[in-house]
Amino acid sequence: MLDYRSFALNKLSRLSTRYLPFADVASDDVPMTRLLRLSFFQVTVGMALVLLVGTLNRVMIVELGVSAALVSVMIALPILFAPLRALIGFKSDTHSSALGLRRFPYIYRGTLLQFGGFAIMPFALLVLSGYGEAINAPRWIGLSSAALSFLLVGAGVHMVQTVGLALATDLVPQEDQPKVVGLMYVMLLVGMIGSAFIFGALLENYSPGRLIQVIQGAAVLTVLLNAFSVWKQEVRGRHVQAVAAPPFSVAWERFANRAGAKRLLAVIALGTFAFGIADVIIEPYGGQVLQMSVAATTKLTATLALGTLFGLAVASRVLGRGGSPTRMCLMGALVGIPGYIAIILASPLDWLALFVVGTFATGVGAGLFGHGTLTATMRSAPKSQTGLALGAWGAVQATAAGAGVALGGVIRDLMLQLQGDHQFAPGMAYLPVFSMQILFLAFALITVLPLLRLSPTQTDNSAYFR
Repeated sequence: MLDYRSFALNKLSRLSTRYLPFADVASDDVPMTRLLRLSFFQVTVGMALVLLVGTLNRVMIVELGVSAALVSVMIALPILFAPLRALIGFKSDTHSSALGLRRFPYIYRGTLLQFGGFAIMPFALLVLSGYGEAINAPRWIGLSSAALSFLLVGAGVHMVQTVGLALATDLVPQEDQPKVVGLMYVMLLVGMIGSAFIFGALLENYSPGRLIQVIQGAAVLTVLLNAFSVWKQEVRGRHVQAVAAPPFSVAWERFANRAGAKRLLAVIALGTFAFGIADVIIEPYGGQVLQMSVAATTKLTATLALGTLFGLAVASRVLGRGGSPTRMCLMGALVGIPGYIAIILASPLDWLALFVVGTFATGVGAGLFGHGTLTATMRSAPKSQTGLALGAWGAVQATAAGAGVALGGVIRDLMLQLQGDHQFAPGMAYLPVFSMQILFLAFALITVLPLLRLSPTQTDNSAYFR
């Protein structure tokens, strides 16, 4: 009798390998089911990013009446931990464990930090906004508790993502490491897209009680998915004693002094800063200027993620055929610039479709740029510095994105104050922010050009940096 289940699984495996970017990294030793299970830690990271950068910033600014500057600073607080990603990656590379678990302890700690932050976040936000009886509470209580909740979630996200990506690279050969990290980022976007639609539907009829339920549900789901993700992924006894390693300062100096490494980190910082400046105001821009609802603006995050997923898919195809990762960075910046121009023009033209198209285009540019810089960083890393390389990339990216988020909200509030009683167009307060994004993408273009001479088209690790 024909085994229809085996037949269906075989067809599904072939389908995922053909259409899912980086799915060809699966093998008999590491099947796609195992990789997809591991990728659930990225789903929880995507869920946290949608809540912090997408849903909550819109709710706090528009529904709860918190200033955009304060919101942007709150969302940017996790960048305090971003520089530690390189150290976290290095520590997980060299961690000594009697059970042979180098990565799991750090993922466990990061999950607890995420849960703790989400547990206190909704009540902290209601106190901060002065909702209901909380209007009589001292303001410092709301500020300190909200800041603590964002710090905890941000620290947990940094730790879980850095070490989880390093764990993913442990499972595959070195030549497939960029592919498996790319697959993890595809699943991050899947988590962002799914979370954006789910949160948008749950908050269609907004109420403070519903907001509490959504955030608390995210806390519980984070613990469950992260536990399911790392279950039996590390083999006990495989690394009983950590390999002798130099101090972090020495390891970092060796990594950073490779030819072109510092310029690559500068490109990552400039481009990520440019793409991140408007993250905190893109939904308020849609809500206040283009009169979009909470559900509609939350779905903008899904639109942005879909664009990024498309960019990752294109980059995967091009780089898989021997393309240059630095040229991919260049293309990402070139696609992002017209996207932000479209967003700027959407306000005076009162053209919602142009705004959505521009948002999608900036997502495509971010996907191309992110994949290019990630692949370049991975190829430049020695075998023993996988965690350090991923941590360095994540540290620079997260720090630049957080700085951009904070600056974007501050500039928007300053523009509103400068306008005063003058009757300006609604979108004028946002114009300097989008203009800065175009400017910094141009800086990234200029900075990446010298790297093209150092980047051969073949995918040879040893030849990437001379």
